Amino acid sequence: MNVSRIAVAGGIALSSVVLLSGTAFAHVSVQPQGEAAKGGYATVNVKVPNERDNASTVKVEINFPTDHPLASVMPQPVPGWKAVVTKAKLAKPLELHGKKINEAVSKVTWTADGSKIGPGQFQQFPLSLGQLPEDADQLVLKAIQTYDNNEVVRWIEEPKEGAAEPQNPAPVLKLSAATEGHHGGGATKTDEKAGQEEEVKDEKGHSHAASDSDSDSSDTTARVLGIVGILVGVAGVAFGVLAGRRRSA
Repeated sequence: MNVSRIAVAGGIALSSVVLLSGTAFAHVSVQPQGEAAKGGYATVNVKVPNERDNASTVKVEINFPTDHPLASVMPQPVPGWKAVVTKAKLAKPLELHGKKINEAVSKVTWTADGSKIGPGQFQQFPLSLGQLPEDADQLVLKAIQTYDNNEVVRWIEEPKEGAAEPQNPAPVLKLSAATEGHHGGGATKTDEKAGQEEEVKDEKGHSHAASDSDSDSSDTTARVLGIVGILVGVAGVAFGVLAGRRRSA
Protein backbone atom coordinates (compact mmCIF):
# COMPACT_ATOMS: atom_id res chain seq x y z
CA MET A 1 0.00 0.00 0.00
CA ASN A 2 2.83 2.37 0.93
CA VAL A 3 4.61 1.47 -2.31
CA SER A 4 1.50 2.39 -4.32
CA ARG A 5 1.18 5.74 -2.56
CA ILE A 6 4.84 6.52 -3.17
CA ALA A 7 4.47 5.64 -6.85
CA VAL A 8 1.40 7.87 -7.22
CA ALA A 9 3.11 10.75 -5.43
CA GLY A 10 6.19 10.34 -7.57
CA GLY A 11 4.09 10.38 -10.74
CA ILE A 12 2.32 13.56 -9.67
CA ALA A 13 5.62 15.26 -8.84
CA LEU A 14 7.14 14.26 -12.16
CA SER A 15 4.09 15.52 -14.06
CA SER A 16 4.28 18.84 -12.23
CA VAL A 17 7.95 19.25 -13.10
CA VAL A 18 7.25 18.52 -16.77
CA LEU A 19 4.36 20.95 -16.90
CA LEU A 20 6.27 23.71 -15.13
CA SER A 21 9.34 23.27 -17.28
CA GLY A 22 7.19 23.36 -20.42
CA THR A 23 5.58 26.60 -19.32
CA ALA A 24 8.96 28.13 -18.50
CA PHE A 25 10.37 27.49 -21.94
CA ALA A 26 7.24 28.22 -24.00
CA HIS A 27 7.54 31.98 -24.21
CA VAL A 28 8.04 34.59 -26.92
CA SER A 29 11.69 34.74 -27.99
CA VAL A 30 13.89 36.38 -30.62
CA GLN A 31 16.53 34.40 -32.52
CA PRO A 32 19.04 35.82 -35.03
CA GLN A 33 19.50 34.16 -38.40
CA GLY A 34 23.26 33.94 -38.46
CA GLU A 35 24.99 36.75 -36.59
CA ALA A 36 23.71 39.90 -34.91
CA ALA A 37 26.91 41.95 -34.65
CA LYS A 38 27.24 45.30 -32.92
CA GLY A 39 27.04 48.20 -35.37
CA GLY A 40 25.70 45.97 -38.15
CA TYR A 41 22.44 44.73 -39.57
CA ALA A 42 20.74 41.43 -38.80
CA THR A 43 17.74 39.31 -39.69
CA VAL A 44 15.95 37.84 -36.69
CA ASN A 45 12.94 35.62 -36.08
CA VAL A 46 10.39 36.50 -33.42
CA LYS A 47 9.17 33.07 -32.29
CA VAL A 48 5.67 33.05 -30.79
CA PRO A 49 4.33 29.79 -29.30
CA ASN A 50 0.70 29.33 -28.31
CA GLU A 51 0.46 28.45 -24.61
CA ARG A 52 -3.27 27.93 -24.36
CA ASP A 53 -5.27 24.76 -25.02
CA ASN A 54 -8.58 26.56 -25.59
CA ALA A 55 -7.55 29.76 -27.41
CA SER A 56 -5.52 30.93 -30.41
CA THR A 57 -3.07 33.82 -30.72
CA VAL A 58 -4.39 36.57 -32.99
CA LYS A 59 -2.07 39.49 -32.25
CA VAL A 60 1.62 39.95 -31.46
CA GLU A 61 3.33 43.24 -30.58
CA ILE A 62 7.09 43.75 -30.29
CA ASN A 63 8.35 46.95 -28.64
CA PHE A 64 11.85 48.30 -29.28
CA PRO A 65 14.04 49.99 -26.65
CA THR A 66 14.18 53.78 -26.59
CA ASP A 67 17.71 53.92 -25.13
CA HIS A 68 19.10 52.15 -28.22
CA PRO A 69 16.69 53.14 -31.03
CA LEU A 70 16.79 51.39 -34.39
CA ALA A 71 16.34 53.51 -37.51
CA SER A 72 15.52 50.54 -39.75
CA VAL A 73 13.08 47.77 -38.85
CA MET A 74 11.47 45.92 -41.75
CA PRO A 75 9.08 42.96 -41.31
CA GLN A 76 9.04 40.15 -43.84
CA PRO A 77 5.51 39.38 -45.09
CA VAL A 78 3.92 36.43 -43.29
CA PRO A 79 0.91 34.81 -45.02
CA GLY A 80 -2.28 35.31 -43.02
CA TRP A 81 -0.88 38.18 -40.94
CA LYS A 82 -0.87 41.96 -41.35
CA ALA A 83 2.20 43.85 -40.09
CA VAL A 84 2.17 47.51 -39.02
CA VAL A 85 5.37 49.43 -38.19
CA THR A 86 5.00 52.31 -35.73
CA LYS A 87 7.60 55.08 -35.42
CA ALA A 88 8.19 57.68 -32.72
CA LYS A 89 10.06 60.98 -32.54
CA LEU A 90 13.51 60.84 -30.97
CA ALA A 91 14.57 63.19 -28.21
CA LYS A 92 18.11 62.97 -29.58
CA PRO A 93 18.46 62.48 -33.37
CA LEU A 94 20.50 59.56 -34.69
CA GLU A 95 23.22 59.90 -37.28
CA LEU A 96 23.17 57.10 -39.86
CA HIS A 97 25.30 57.07 -43.03
CA GLY A 98 25.92 60.78 -42.65
CA LYS A 99 22.25 61.63 -42.26
CA LYS A 100 20.33 62.72 -39.17
CA ILE A 101 17.38 60.50 -38.23
CA ASN A 102 14.68 62.22 -36.18
CA GLU A 103 12.46 59.18 -35.63
CA ALA A 104 12.90 55.46 -35.03
CA VAL A 105 10.71 52.38 -34.94
CA SER A 106 8.99 51.99 -31.58
CA LYS A 107 7.04 48.81 -32.26
CA VAL A 108 5.86 46.28 -34.84
CA THR A 109 2.40 44.75 -34.57
CA TRP A 110 1.20 41.62 -36.36
CA THR A 111 -2.55 41.04 -36.50
CA ALA A 112 -4.19 37.85 -37.73
CA ASP A 113 -5.63 38.32 -41.21
CA GLY A 114 -6.96 34.90 -42.15
CA SER A 115 -4.61 32.92 -39.91
CA LYS A 116 -4.05 32.17 -36.20
CA ILE A 117 -1.55 30.45 -33.96
CA GLY A 118 -3.56 27.53 -32.66
CA PRO A 119 -3.03 25.36 -29.57
CA GLY A 120 0.16 23.34 -29.81
CA GLN A 121 1.53 25.56 -32.60
CA PHE A 122 4.02 28.40 -33.00
CA GLN A 123 4.69 31.07 -35.62
CA GLN A 124 7.86 32.91 -36.61
CA PHE A 125 7.84 36.56 -37.68
CA PRO A 126 11.07 37.59 -39.50
CA LEU A 127 12.49 41.09 -39.07
CA SER A 128 15.40 42.96 -40.59
CA LEU A 129 17.04 45.19 -37.95
CA GLY A 130 19.68 47.90 -38.09
CA GLN A 131 21.79 49.63 -37.41
CA LEU A 132 22.43 47.67 -34.21
CA PRO A 133 24.02 49.64 -31.35
CA GLU A 134 27.77 49.47 -30.80
CA ASP A 135 27.61 50.21 -27.08
CA ALA A 136 25.27 47.40 -25.95
CA ASP A 137 25.58 43.65 -25.50
CA GLN A 138 21.88 42.94 -25.96
CA LEU A 139 18.51 44.40 -26.88
CA VAL A 140 15.41 43.73 -24.80
CA LEU A 141 12.34 43.57 -27.04
CA LYS A 142 9.22 43.56 -24.89
CA ALA A 143 6.32 41.58 -26.36
CA ILE A 144 2.56 41.52 -25.91
CA GLN A 145 0.58 38.44 -26.99
CA THR A 146 -3.20 38.56 -27.46
CA TYR A 147 -5.54 35.56 -27.73
CA ASP A 148 -8.92 35.32 -29.42
CA ASN A 149 -10.62 35.04 -26.00
CA ASN A 150 -9.31 38.57 -25.24
CA GLU A 151 -6.61 37.30 -22.87
CA VAL A 152 -3.42 39.38 -23.02
CA VAL A 153 0.00 38.09 -21.91
CA ARG A 154 2.75 40.66 -21.41
CA TRP A 155 6.26 39.34 -21.97
CA ILE A 156 7.94 42.42 -20.51
CA GLU A 157 10.00 41.26 -17.50
CA GLU A 158 13.70 41.83 -18.19
CA PRO A 159 15.84 38.79 -17.28
CA LYS A 160 18.71 39.59 -14.89
CA GLU A 161 22.03 37.81 -14.83
CA GLY A 162 22.39 35.44 -11.88
CA ALA A 163 18.68 35.59 -11.04
CA ALA A 164 15.95 33.06 -11.74
CA GLU A 165 14.05 33.45 -14.98
CA PRO A 166 10.97 35.66 -14.48
CA GLN A 167 7.51 34.30 -15.08
CA ASN A 168 6.98 36.39 -18.22
CA PRO A 169 10.49 37.12 -19.57
CA ALA A 170 10.93 39.64 -22.37
CA PRO A 171 12.64 38.44 -25.56
CA VAL A 172 16.37 39.28 -25.56
CA LEU A 173 18.54 39.64 -28.65
CA LYS A 174 22.20 38.95 -27.83
CA LEU A 175 24.69 41.00 -29.82
CA SER A 176 28.05 39.61 -30.89
CA ALA A 177 31.31 41.53 -31.27
CA ALA A 178 31.49 44.02 -34.13
CA THR A 179 32.88 42.73 -37.43
CA GLU A 180 34.76 44.54 -40.18
CA GLY A 181 32.53 47.04 -41.96
CA HIS A 182 29.79 46.64 -39.27
CA HIS A 183 27.67 44.46 -41.55
CA GLY A 184 27.45 41.39 -39.38
CA GLY A 185 29.05 38.25 -40.72
CA GLY A 186 31.18 40.11 -43.32
CA ALA A 187 34.46 38.70 -44.56
CA THR A 188 37.52 39.48 -42.46
CA LYS A 189 40.93 40.52 -43.72
CA THR A 190 42.25 37.03 -43.00
CA ASP A 191 39.53 35.46 -45.16
CA GLU A 192 40.15 37.95 -47.97
CA LYS A 193 43.91 37.28 -47.86
CA ALA A 194 43.37 33.54 -47.99
CA GLY A 195 41.06 33.96 -50.98
CA GLN A 196 43.64 36.11 -52.76
CA GLU A 197 46.41 33.56 -52.15
CA GLU A 198 44.30 30.84 -53.72
CA GLU A 199 44.01 32.93 -56.89
CA VAL A 200 47.75 33.63 -57.25
CA LYS A 201 48.84 32.92 -60.84
CA ASP A 202 52.05 31.19 -61.91
CA GLU A 203 54.41 32.39 -64.65
CA LYS A 204 52.32 30.79 -67.40
CA GLY A 205 49.14 32.54 -66.25
CA HIS A 206 47.54 29.38 -64.84
CA SER A 207 46.19 29.11 -61.33
CA HIS A 208 47.67 26.62 -58.89
CA ALA A 209 44.52 24.54 -59.17
CA ALA A 210 44.97 24.37 -62.94
CA SER A 211 48.69 23.46 -62.52
CA ASP A 212 47.77 20.61 -60.20
CA SER A 213 45.24 19.41 -62.75
CA ASP A 214 47.84 19.58 -65.54
CA SER A 215 50.31 17.61 -63.42
CA ASP A 216 47.74 14.90 -62.70
CA SER A 217 46.87 14.74 -66.40
CA SER A 218 50.57 14.38 -67.37
CA ASP A 219 51.08 11.58 -64.85
CA THR A 220 48.04 9.72 -66.18
CA THR A 221 49.23 10.06 -69.79
CA ALA A 222 52.71 8.76 -68.91
CA ARG A 223 51.24 5.73 -67.15
CA VAL A 224 49.00 4.90 -70.11
CA LEU A 225 51.91 5.18 -72.58
CA GLY A 226 54.07 2.98 -70.37
CA ILE A 227 51.41 0.27 -70.22
CA VAL A 228 50.93 0.44 -73.98
CA GLY A 229 54.69 0.08 -74.48
CA ILE A 230 54.82 -3.00 -72.27
CA LEU A 231 51.93 -4.59 -74.14
CA VAL A 232 53.60 -3.89 -77.50
CA GLY A 233 56.83 -5.44 -76.22
CA VAL A 234 55.07 -8.56 -74.99
CA ALA A 235 53.28 -8.89 -78.33
CA GLY A 236 56.61 -8.59 -80.20
CA VAL A 237 58.23 -11.30 -78.09
CA ALA A 238 55.26 -13.62 -78.63
CA PHE A 239 55.36 -12.97 -82.39
CA GLY A 240 59.10 -13.80 -82.47
CA VAL A 241 58.59 -17.07 -80.58
CA LEU A 242 55.83 -18.16 -82.95
CA ALA A 243 57.92 -17.26 -85.99
CA GLY A 244 60.82 -19.33 -84.68
CA ARG A 245 58.66 -22.37 -84.15
CA ARG A 246 57.30 -22.16 -87.69
CA ARG A 247 60.83 -22.04 -89.12
CA SER A 248 61.84 -25.12 -87.07
CA ALA A 249 58.79 -26.95 -88.36
